[in-house]
Amino acid sequence: MTAVDVAAPGAASRGHDGTRRRRRLSPGARRERNAALRFISPWIVGFLVFTAWPILYSAYLSFTDYDVINDPTFVGLENYREMFQDPKVSLSLWNTLVYTVLQVPLYTVVGLGLALLLNQAGRSAGFFRTAFFIPKMTPPVAVGVLLLLLFNGQYGVVNEVLSWFGIQGPSWTTDQDWIKPGLVLISLWTVGAAVIILLAALRNVPNDLYDAARVDGAGFWRRTRTVTIPMISGAIFFVVVVNTIAAFQMFTEAYSAYFGAGNSTYSNDAALFYVIYLFQEGFQELHMGYASALAWLLFVVIMLVTVVQLLVSRRLVYYEGEQR
Repeated sequence: MTAVDVAAPGAASRGHDGTRRRRRLSPGARRERNAALRFISPWIVGFLVFTAWPILYSAYLSFTDYDVINDPTFVGLENYREMFQDPKVSLSLWNTLVYTVLQVPLYTVVGLGLALLLNQAGRSAGFFRTAFFIPKMTPPVAVGVLLLLLFNGQYGVVNEVLSWFGIQGPSWTTDQDWIKPGLVLISLWTVGAAVIILLAALRNVPNDLYDAARVDGAGFWRRTRTVTIPMISGAIFFVVVVNTIAAFQMFTEAYSAYFGAGNSTYSNDAALFYVIYLFQEGFQELHMGYASALAWLLFVVIMLVTVVQLLVSRRLVYYEGEQR
């Protein structure tokens, strides 16, 4: 049997003269290919119309003065120059960065801790998996309202519980120093998604490794540090990357709590996240060209952070079977 005989249908091969030739697909292979293209064509059309085209068009709008009503007017790099001189851009970007630095590690650690506990739950694990994940289904707007109810400085549930231990709770929703910590804590309401992912990874750790560690006299914490975490580091890395991207796009909970219609009670400078300011410029002030430039800056920031995470992961993340 020659190499041409075992090549995949449609794969390129070399003729006797050394030139590359593409084998013709058999009628059956062509039918399968055409059927596959028909099945995925709705997704392809949807991607091109609702994702690819808006992305490309927003890149064009970022170089224009566009108010949605009148035609775009090309202004070159003016939007980007204005963006780097706008104090609200630096404020919102700083708020977003602080929130991300606080939220991502806490979210990951709490999710991992709950997954470790749930891994020991035995037959009741199914019930707790559902119980942990159900809050994830809560609409983000409702979570924003829940923030104001739980963290109200005067009659909130959190401060009431703290008072049982003689602790005077802060003004979570009005004190500039406590607004972002309050938002970080309320984000744990949806930690169930990370718990499910990490629990699935824990279930795939070979028991032989734990048995060997026990023979060496390793206790629970040492087994967790030397066996569990390295073996599920890929899942942990996934949770960190996805949650970092989500944290940079923080919007609904903060907006519904501090920027809703008629909301003049709470101070909102500390809750002015980057996407909220982008939304205000684009859909309230109708500075759509400027908002498009803001969106592309956010894209660049998220891309750079993700690249750094990928580079760091080469040293910290272990994938079973990989060659180092």
